[in-house]
Amino acid sequence: MSADRGDGIDLLSFAVRLRRMTAEFNRIAHEFAGHHGLHPTDVQALIKIFDAPSPITPSRLRAELNLTSGAVTACLDRLERAGHIRRVRDVHDRRVVHLHYLDAAKELAATFFRPLGRSTDNALRRFSPEELRTAAAFLDAMNEELELLRAPPDSP
Repeated sequence: MSADRGDGIDLLSFAVRLRRMTAEFNRIAHEFAGHHGLHPTDVQALIKIFDAPSPITPSRLRAELNLTSGAVTACLDRLERAGHIRRVRDVHDRRVVHLHYLDAAKELAATFFRPLGRSTDNALRRFSPEELRTAAAFLDAMNEELELLRAPPDSP
């Protein structure tokens, strides 16, 4: 691990903080899954579908979650039966399917995660705009680095 930079923040202490936050986010996601009869993977799929800038395809979701085709199909079947998503065929190419997060399901999630939103807002208020820009830049850089660690789809 890297040495302390003189500010009390070293790689190990930062890693502990990140793991602790990730564990708490995972705990909350597992609670949501449990309350709504979903598998934790289903919640991860919902997050990917929700965060996608445009409707995502099942094959893209498969790659994002590093799942088999069969596992993604089972996940999407559960999400569709539970009323969270809808599969929509592309009007120009009927072979292409897009996944849409349904508005009623978004409201269900918003209600459940509202306390997390309030907590996040409380934490954001503790920092200046400049500090938040720095934190956002770190999170962006960390996500870029994590994407580089992702194994290519064909890798074991």
